[in-house]
Amino acid sequence: MSLSGRVALVTGASQGIGKACVLKLAERGATVAVVARNEEKLKELVSHISGTGGKSAAFPMDVADEEQIKNTCKTVIAEFGKIDILVNNAGITRDQLVMRMKRADWDAVINTNLTSAYLCTQQVISAMLRQRWGRIINITSIFGQIGQTGQANYASSKAGLIGLTMAIAREVASRNITCNAVAPGFIETAMTAALPENLKQEAVKLIPLGRVGAPEDVANAVAFLASDEASYITGHVLNVNGGMLMG
Repeated sequence: MSLSGRVALVTGASQGIGKACVLKLAERGATVAVVARNEEKLKELVSHISGTGGKSAAFPMDVADEEQIKNTCKTVIAEFGKIDILVNNAGITRDQLVMRMKRADWDAVINTNLTSAYLCTQQVISAMLRQRWGRIINITSIFGQIGQTGQANYASSKAGLIGLTMAIAREVASRNITCNAVAPGFIETAMTAALPENLKQEAVKLIPLGRVGAPEDVANAVAFLASDEASYITGHVLNVNGGMLMG
């Protein structure tokens, strides 16, 4: 599943699932534009990829800022000539019961997790349409499929990503552009590392495969959907959850 000659842009690339996606896409031969707010972590990631013979560049950006998205996408296209693969991965949580949730925390999560995916897609879609090839991959969540107490904002943003995925897939399919989503279950990241140990143990009991997933499990799914081997798959939500949700 070589991605040689392809240019990918990954948001939320400095850690966790985003970082794993960057490393996997670079390993498969893609040139990767790594995007996140933490410039220091981005530079470390680019240095690591360069040390393994890959090609990438850092583009510090806050996905909650529309002008930064527009400027960054233009800069990436100017530097690399195109964007073939877009991975909308950036995401945050601001957990609280809905009756106590502040409007600012609702807006922050929706803007970062959902609106940014719409804005990033909008900026790269014209170039993909012209070249008649593209892969858009949105990182949603099992909680966008089943909901989660205390995460009305997060679950709504991730469910919205699924709807966005299907709508875009229908709009651009005739131009050989696919749009899919990957829905991770319980994955070992900085976000889940902060959970109490008893909650982690309870979560594992709900997973038929009996283990927590790794960021690389998600990255492997993303790399597949970005490849030519997945050319007849679009509008699909690929579950990477160890069997936690089936069907």
